[in-house]
Parts: sequence; structure tokens; C-alpha cells
Amino acid sequence: MPAPSATRKSNKPQSAVTLFWWLWKDYLRPHKWLLVAALFFMAIEGSMLALLSRMVQPMFDDVFAAGDQKALYIVAFGILAIFIIRAVTSSGQRLIMNLVVQLTSADMRKHLLRHLMTLDSNFYQSHPPGQLIERVQGDVGSINSVWSSIITALGRDLISLIGLFGVALWIDWRWTLIAIIGIPVLVMPSLLVQAYIRRRSRNAREIAGRVSTRLDEVFHGINPIKLNALEDYQAERYDDLIRKGVKANMRTAAGQAAVPALIDIMTGLGFMGVMLYGGAEIISGEKTNGEFMSFFTAMSLAFDPLRRLGQMSGQWQMAAASVERLQEVLNLKPTILSPAQPKPITAGSPEIALDQVEMSYGDLPVLRSTKFVAKAGQTTALVGASGAGKSTIFNVLTRLVEPSSGQVTINGTSINDFALSDLRGMFSVVNQDAALFDETLRDNILLGRTDVSDEQLKKVLDAAHVTDFLPKLSNGLDSPAGPRGSNLSGGQRQRVAIARALLRDTPILLLDEATSALDTKSEAIVQDALERLAKGRTTLVIAHRLSTVRNADSIVVMDHGRVVDQGTHDALLERGGLYADLYNLQFSQSESDTDD
Repeated sequence: MPAPSATRKSNKPQSAVTLFWWLWKDYLRPHKWLLVAALFFMAIEGSMLALLSRMVQPMFDDVFAAGDQKALYIVAFGILAIFIIRAVTSSGQRLIMNLVVQLTSADMRKHLLRHLMTLDSNFYQSHPPGQLIERVQGDVGSINSVWSSIITALGRDLISLIGLFGVALWIDWRWTLIAIIGIPVLVMPSLLVQAYIRRRSRNAREIAGRVSTRLDEVFHGINPIKLNALEDYQAERYDDLIRKGVKANMRTAAGQAAVPALIDIMTGLGFMGVMLYGGAEIISGEKTNGEFMSFFTAMSLAFDPLRRLGQMSGQWQMAAASVERLQEVLNLKPTILSPAQPKPITAGSPEIALDQVEMSYGDLPVLRSTKFVAKAGQTTALVGASGAGKSTIFNVLTRLVEPSSGQVTINGTSINDFALSDLRGMFSVVNQDAALFDETLRDNILLGRTDVSDEQLKKVLDAAHVTDFLPKLSNGLDSPAGPRGSNLSGGQRQRVAIARALLRDTPILLLDEATSALDTKSEAIVQDALERLAKGRTTLVIAHRLSTVRNADSIVVMDHGRVVDQGTHDALLERGGLYADLYNLQFSQSESDTDD
């Protein structure tokens, strides 16, 4: 199935026709034959009410009044047949519609997630995970619960109304006009109520997103919350959002309840008019009791479908708010793209060069005329104070962000000339916060690969020192890593991440503070694994502890986004300057800690 097409972004609310057309062409059309079958069953189910009301007249006039025995059996079995047909068609259309809803929900969530993963990294800086989860789960659920109700209302309730009004008109068109005379009065109030519901529904969905964000932050930050005794503070913030959500939802519910209430009032006035006008005709003998009861039954049965159709307008406005929220995301396009004619990746360990690279986050400059070369097959370390731009260089190299000017090349070819998948396929990254998924260790290392032999996997596990701690786990390699790797220690998580990088076997290795959070024993084990990983690869290392990069082939010293020096450890110390100052400061602090 093709990905959802984008629509033009507009600040004005879109019409119901426009929004439903978007749903149809992108999601419902692949299931059109299931919908046709469901509508067929709905039409039969809806028409049964008209037949039932029509059977009331012979029941009163021919059976009760005239005492016709034959008519008694015809009416009795006719009513039984009506209810059997209604039961079969009702269950059939419900099953089919449920299937379509499930399939459509799956398609929408799948396509939305795929689209979200194509967007640039800066999108996620302004859209917290909780809000995005609410759009994928909550908004999609809201849309699918409503469009199915609308189709059911059109396919069943509308047919019921047409049939029932047809019976009413057949009995007496004057009575029918009197019964529905108040409906035009509902048009303007209904339009005002719909606009109100749409505004409130959008507000309610936005609050729901903030609630999800708050929960996401609480659950991911539970340890800092406990250590800082912030339970009450976080609970109060959550309570405040919940109160706002209740208020927004109640306003939406009030708008939804208004339309059926107006319909009830207009229907009551219509029935009163029919009683006054039609009752006089029955008393005078112009109409029979059977005709009046058939008409009364038809109008009474029309009451519920009419109310449901009235509710649909409010429910659609709720879905429309969710559709517009989804379209806002689907209309966004990534700005970091692969070139139309990408160049091939050259084999072997590449040379990386940055030439006068400028990069800013908003108004904050991060890289300023940054220039250095990381030679092929060697280890280049990036050092400097926090905020010097070291991590940003990694993001620039992998095109997670785009510099405003300057050039980044790999073996003399601009990284913008490579396909994104090819470029990122050149890198393996091991950082301080090893990103593990809530899956087994095996899944975290293989990452979906099925071409890895047991021998190859064991070699990787041995080289990364993962086999050292596997016997301590309940299920070995098939033990769950836990949320964000919480079932493992910091050193164990790092070794799993290194095993993953070894298996990728890429020509470039990026190490971002890979050992900074480890104890001395774990650091020694991980450092040995990293040295094995770096052999034969072009390696860039970010490190605050300068002792870990003393043996680097080249050290790039950065300060406020600029490269202020580059050389070996000994050469930089001999020249003095910022690196020597940083090293001497760390060395004196280390001696002080030892003395303590």
C-alpha cells in the first residue's frame, strides 16, 4: 500500500468532505470491497425498521380490529422474519466494520511512524515523545472510531430514516410535514455547535499529548524524581494537566450533547402537532387506528437513528481535529535528503575532512570555521570543554544536522553526494548512553539481521567481552535487556553496544565518551574492546578524560566551536596552550583525588 499523500497545509479548518476524502484515498480505498459488503448489510438492516412499522397497520386493522386469522399468521411470521434478518445483517456488518477499522488503524499508525522517522532531528527537539505517541495512538484511535460510526450512520441509520419517512409519507404526507416542521430551525444552532466542538476537541487532543509527555518524562526520570523527593511536585503537575483535560473534554461533551437535545425538543413539538391534527381525523373517522399506529411507530423508530445522525456531526468534529493534527505532521517534509544521483562509497578506511564548517542552533553558533583532517585508518580525538562543538561534529558527519556553510568530505567526496543510507552505513557509534531496546541481548546486537552465523556472532561477543557476563544472566544471550537496557550495568550495556558495532563492521567508528561513566575495572574491559574495534578503522573519539586519548594518532583541540590546535599528545604538551592547560588541570585534580 502506498504511503499517505501529503495535503496542503492550511490554518483554516478543512471541510468534512475534504477530510473524509483524505481518509478515503489514503486508507479506506484498499478495503473498498469490504466496505461495500458492510454497507449492503447495513442497508438491509436499516430497511427492516421501515418494514416493521409497515406491519403495524395490518396488525391493528386486519388482525385486532377485523379478526382475520390468516392475517394473524402472516403478520406474526413476517415480524419474526424481520428480526432474524436484522440480527444476521447487524452482526455481519459489525464484524466487517471491525475488521476494516483494525486494518485501517494499523495502516495509519504504520505510515505515520514511518513518516515521523524520516523527519529531521531538529523536529524531535520541539516535539516531545509523549506528544508524538499521542498522535500515533490517540489521534489515530479517535479518527477510526468516528469514521466507522459515520459510515454505519449513513449506511444503516440513513436508510432507516428514508424507509421510515417513506412509510410515514405513504400514510399521510400532512402528518409527516407537521412532524418534521421544526428540523430547519436546527440548522444554524447545529453549525455553531459543530464549530465549538471542533475547537474544543483540538484543545483536548493537545492536552492529551501534554499528559502523555508528562508521563513519559516521569517514567524515564523516576530515579532523579525519587532522589530529589519530587514525587509530590510531579504528581501536582500531572494533576493540573488532568484537571485541564477533564475541563476540555467536558466542554466537548457539552457541545456533543447539545445537538441531540435540540433534536429531542423539535421531535417533541412535531409529535404534539401530529397528535392534535391527526387525533382529530381519527375521532372523525377519516383515518383508522392502524394507520395512526403505523405512522406513530414509524416516527418513533425514526427517533433513535435521527438522534444518532445528529450526534455524528459532533463526533465528526472531534475526528476532524485529530485528522488536522495528523495532517500537520504528514505535511512536514525532511530537509536532509539523498541526492538524485548519489555517488558510490569507496572501499577501505576513508579520510575525513572538515573545511570551514559553520553550524548554529537557532541564534547560538556551535561550529565556527571548523577545519581539520582525520586520516584514514587512524584514531583522531576531539577534546575541549563542554559546549565546544565536539558532539555536533558527529551529527554533521552523519548528516543528522546540516551546517550552514563549509564542506565535509570523505575521501574527497562531499557527504552530501552520498545516499543517506550509504553514508550512515559507513558509521558505527558507541556513546556514553548506550541505546539499547527493550528486547533480548541477541536482538539488540543483531538488529534484525538474519545473515549472521553462530560462529561470527560468538567471535563478536568474545571480542566485545560480552561472553564474560553472559553466564550470569538467566537466559544468556536471550535475556531481556529491559527498558533502555536497565537490566544491565553500565559496563555491560557498553559491551553490548560494542558488539553491535563490531557486527556492523563499518569503516568509520565514532566514540562519544564511551567509557566516561564506568568504574576502573569496567573501563579497562571496555577500553580493550574499543581498541579491538578501532583496528583498521578511521576512528573519531570524543573524550573529556584526556588520559584515555593519549595514544591517539592525532588530537584536535576545540574551543567554542573552533579548532585551536591539532597534534599528538606529546607535541601538544610541548607547545603548551589550551590542551596543556586542560591536561595539567585534570592531572592535578587526579592527584588531589588520590591524596583524599
